[in-house]
Amino acid sequence: MSAGFVLGIDFGGTKIAMAAAAPDGTVLRSVRLATRAGDGAPVVLERALEAARRLAAETERDEGPLVAAGVATFGVVRGDRVLLAPNVPGWEELPLPRLLRDGLEAPVVRLDNDVNAATAAELRWGGLAGTGTGLYVNLGTGLGAGVVAGGRLVRGANGAAGEIGYLLRSPGEPGHGAGRAPLEEHVSGGGLARRASALTGREVTAPELFGPSVPSELRVLRDRALGDLGMAVANLAIILDPERIVLGGGMAAEPALVSRVEHLLARAVPFPPALEPAHFGADAALRGALALALDSL
Repeated sequence: MSAGFVLGIDFGGTKIAMAAAAPDGTVLRSVRLATRAGDGAPVVLERALEAARRLAAETERDEGPLVAAGVATFGVVRGDRVLLAPNVPGWEELPLPRLLRDGLEAPVVRLDNDVNAATAAELRWGGLAGTGTGLYVNLGTGLGAGVVAGGRLVRGANGAAGEIGYLLRSPGEPGHGAGRAPLEEHVSGGGLARRASALTGREVTAPELFGPSVPSELRVLRDRALGDLGMAVANLAIILDPERIVLGGGMAAEPALVSRVEHLLARAVPFPPALEPAHFGADAALRGALALALDSL
């Protein structure tokens, strides 16, 4: 008799990814669809639920019943709402946990933000496996971190642990109260691209800033941002004393970034942790959604 299967869903700003997996984590089927955020939150959610129900029905024929579902989303999950989630208009107004429970018809549905989900994947199968205290830092279009203590993911009193994009770089800098995310705006891939584009008067992408022939003005912008990012990671390491830090996201493999973080960890942290690349790439949050489901069994 089959032990059933779990379902994972990752809600992203441009795409929604979902997969069915066996109890050992083996992916059985997967589906991707465009988010089409402009359609509004209720339409986006219903489209995703319809696709998830089809995926579950197809999988049930071979694998038995759906036993748990995990869902990763942008924003901060707090109570019956997702906060700090501007990616899809109206997402913050939806009672998302209840709608997911009702719509997926799974015995257990676990919901967390995308970086926490990616951290769960690294903790279960990847670079943080076996660590008691660790840190996952996602360096992509945005910026976020996942904290592991006692071998478990730390979510904080409001589910907002690891929202490092809101870290201040100076006391007088406009912060969350002014609708800003200072560190994310300064050092993330999206933030770097916007600032570089404003500086040059043309569209500049983050990968261009790490290319072989970067103009001096952009190199200065990039290097200052990397210094601030390295300082933030080093300060987190001083606070948390992790065994290991895992870097994920689209910028994580850039040698200039890794070198700067390594340098500041070695120079500033009393007990420098190991620094490793993430095991999972673009599918990290989806694998994390599956990990959330499997962890509930």
